[in-house]
Amino acid sequence: MSPILNCRLALLFSIVLIMPLGYRIRFAGNAWWNDFFGSVAYEIFWVLLVLLIWPRLSVAKVAIAVALVTCLIEFLQLWQDPTYLALRATFVGRLVLGNSFVWSDFPSYFVGSLAGWLWGRSLKQ
Repeated sequence: MSPILNCRLALLFSIVLIMPLGYRIRFAGNAWWNDFFGSVAYEIFWVLLVLLIWPRLSVAKVAIAVALVTCLIEFLQLWQDPTYLALRATFVGRLVLGNSFVWSDFPSYFVGSLAGWLWGRSLKQ
């Protein structure tokens, strides 16, 4: 098998592993734990998904881009546009776009992107 295919299979397996783990963390246990580690899993998921789609991209650049985009999404939660609010009111919208702006989410985004970078880097080697 080619190295790219091996990497993609490892990324796919990792995504299949991190998704239920992230949901389990997000919806069970202590609220702070849920928020922090659920967001870490969310960041890891997005880093791995982007690498699965574009495996030749730099893992570091993907991790930075994911951190920046999720920070932007966090700031967008301050926006009260009716269409955007309607999107966020759906289950998928809440999962992807969040539901309220919280400064304390930013550290988990950085930790998650760092963890995604480490995970992605280990899979690409």
